[in-house]
Amino acid sequence: MTASDLPEFGQILAVGAGRVQDRGVADGELVERIAATTGLAPAEAERIVEDVLAWYREPVEEYVRRRHRHHRVYGKRNAQIYRLIAAELGERLVAPPELTERQLRRVIYG
Repeated sequence: MTASDLPEFGQILAVGAGRVQDRGVADGELVERIAATTGLAPAEAERIVEDVLAWYREPVEEYVRRRHRHHRVYGKRNAQIYRLIAAELGERLVAPPELTERQLRRVIYG
């Protein structure tokens, strides 16, 4: 079976570049653990788990642009920002491949 054998509507999600599901399904066991260890209601624990998952699902391009705007607001110059963002990306829970200064610049400015 090839990709052309699949229905069109099924291919968009699988093949769409940079697409992420808007809302993931929170792991029930994790929600129970968070609720039990924090005293939160299960609905609150689920919302927190979903928020954390959404944070880590942010596409690299959006993360880079957001962090660039943040650093610019605080007066940093691009050369310093590129180094900071590269270091930040390396510290993410699931780190993307290393991006060069040129790649970062292209993500930010197109």
